[in-house]
Amino acid sequence: MEEYVIDIEAENKEIRKRYRALLRACKPTLQKGDKQQIRNAFDLALESHKDMRRKSGEPYIYHPIAVAQIAAEEIGLGTTSIVCALLHDVVEDTSVTLQDIEEQFGKKVVRIIDGLTKISGIFDPNSSMQAENFRKMLLTLADDVRVILIKLADRLHNMRTMEFMARHKQLKIASETSYLYAPLAHRLGLYAIKSELEDLSMKYTDPDTYKFIAKKLNEKKAEREKFIADFIGPIKEILGEEGITASVFGRPKSIHSIWNKMRKKSIPFEEVYDLFAIRIIIDTVDEKEKTECWKVYSIVTDLYRPNPDRLRDWVSSPKANGYESLHTTVMGPRGQWVEVQIRTKRMNEIAEKGFAAHWKYKESNSDNGLDLWIQKIRDILSNPEQNAMDFVDDFKMNLFSDEIFIFTPKGTLIQLPNGATALDFAFEIHTDIGATCIGAKVNHKLVPLSHELQNGDQVEIITSSKQTPKEDWLNFVVTAKAKSKIKSSLKEEKRRVAEDGKEILERKLKTLKITYNTDNINKIANYFKFPSSQELFYNVAKGSIDIKNLREFVAAERSEDANQNQFQTHINGLVEKINKKDDTILIGDDFQKVDYTLAPCCNPIPGDDIFGFLTVNDGIKIHRTSCPNASKLMANYGYRILKARWASMQNRPSFLTGLKIVGIDDVGLVNKITTVISHDFNVNIRSLSISSNEGIFEGDIMVFVNDTQQLDNLIKNLKQISGITGVTRYESEN
Repeated sequence: MEEYVIDIEAENKEIRKRYRALLRACKPTLQKGDKQQIRNAFDLALESHKDMRRKSGEPYIYHPIAVAQIAAEEIGLGTTSIVCALLHDVVEDTSVTLQDIEEQFGKKVVRIIDGLTKISGIFDPNSSMQAENFRKMLLTLADDVRVILIKLADRLHNMRTMEFMARHKQLKIASETSYLYAPLAHRLGLYAIKSELEDLSMKYTDPDTYKFIAKKLNEKKAEREKFIADFIGPIKEILGEEGITASVFGRPKSIHSIWNKMRKKSIPFEEVYDLFAIRIIIDTVDEKEKTECWKVYSIVTDLYRPNPDRLRDWVSSPKANGYESLHTTVMGPRGQWVEVQIRTKRMNEIAEKGFAAHWKYKESNSDNGLDLWIQKIRDILSNPEQNAMDFVDDFKMNLFSDEIFIFTPKGTLIQLPNGATALDFAFEIHTDIGATCIGAKVNHKLVPLSHELQNGDQVEIITSSKQTPKEDWLNFVVTAKAKSKIKSSLKEEKRRVAEDGKEILERKLKTLKITYNTDNINKIANYFKFPSSQELFYNVAKGSIDIKNLREFVAAERSEDANQNQFQTHINGLVEKINKKDDTILIGDDFQKVDYTLAPCCNPIPGDDIFGFLTVNDGIKIHRTSCPNASKLMANYGYRILKARWASMQNRPSFLTGLKIVGIDDVGLVNKITTVISHDFNVNIRSLSISSNEGIFEGDIMVFVNDTQQLDNLIKNLKQISGITGVTRYESEN
């Protein structure tokens, strides 16, 4: 016990130390009053998580501090984000509500935290839950990009500290990271975080390869360092002579990118030549950036022969995520290719910290692509009918793939994802141009709509007022915008055709002397197995359902009516038999010779007012008179209603019933509830499902009781448990 107290002391000291390190990381962005805000957030997080521990046994507070540290140090975010990072788990995991946070920290912080509050069941094996969560996160991003940046910091820390988790969870989180979060970091230009997330994912999904490459890299480390020193020596010398201030260093490639190269080219580790890249970072003023980069390029390529096919110029046309850099591959002194990256300090910060760094430079560079990026996300999210997994796939396709640049006839530059077709381009310009597009001219040559565009193509769209979107268009468009516009247009067209079909069907039914009403339309739709009346009308308009088919329906309907009459006679006979024998069915009486079952929609128990209902296939069903279905049954099928009452039994069996319990969530609440039910009342529990949301506890419990008296006493005792605000019997087991 004494030792635990010492541990607590040591832990408190460690928490203070980590908090001070966080403040040091925040220093560059601190304004007046910020330190107090961060302190308030830290105090609230510390208090809220005080009894919680991570899987490793460490105090939980280490996690929010680490996430805040990553946000400040590795992404370069400011005070609002640090506050949100410290508080990102309190709403979900503790009794603190969003309202409490709003009162203390304001609306902006609440909006970000709401975006960060994970949907419960995030580790559910059902992947669409994760997709829905991702969708919620992106919806919030449309307001505030910081949600995603903090989410990435949270994921990075979880990945760094995953060794204590169960293996199946490690695999799930790691694969989710490589599927969603690493590409997202890449898209936001956070290359350092993207590489680390990929490496950490690989460490858990493919540990053998990961260890193998790490070991190989380590073996040749000294040799590599000597090569880098020899390679950069002459460059540094000339840069000095030319008066260019720059730092030059070798940066190792990530394990994941080395593995990718081995896989793509089917080569062993020994043949991967670019295990590192040389980076030259120039310290210069904004207006000289481009000139200086090309000057350094000239110096490097005078020293080492460049590979002309491997020049990448993202200085003249930055990537959509803001990345600017000059990449070239040159032949080194020992006959091997070496990648050289040339960029300025500003460009490097944007490359390392992505859009977060853009905010710093936005005065000098307002067109940074972030607004365009968010606009694209809004386009994708504005399609409300999309299934969650389709949404994630569309999102990946549109925002994580490399982009191509296409020119309009007037020379305007349009950005599209790799693999985009002429039709995608048409929709990107305007929905109406896409909808009426019949072909395109690519570099003045006529091509079909499905023609895949290449980087730098100049495209002119040819339209016709007679053209409308076709179903097969969906097979060759890749942008979310084109897909959603085509789908909604097809839907509208289908609705118009169905309107015509409705009139045609009305005329055909008149010929067959069938009344045109909702009941008959539904019968016809069911007979032809159409999910809705609209589908029926559409198929009538298209000619798939004609008068011959409708005559078949009439014939089938007549034979159905004959069967119905037969069934009616059978029912009348049964009812008569029961009523002759005795006016009432006795329920629970072993000597009763009539077969019955208790209806699961209302689970009647002794003490309830009940009635019997004669069903078509399941014999007699016993319902409570207060059953939600009772009035419908009595109104429509009065002739099939039978009187019923409970028999007085000595050894009464147990009957199933359901309870809905609502209360304030508290530790041990479930235990208290089950103790009252099982121990105090000796009642068996059949099933128990509970959920907790923002501090509100809701439970559905199915129990076996003898009668209403026992149930009423049980409800009374459950209501006395502190924290329980309501206990009601509910109607349906489902």
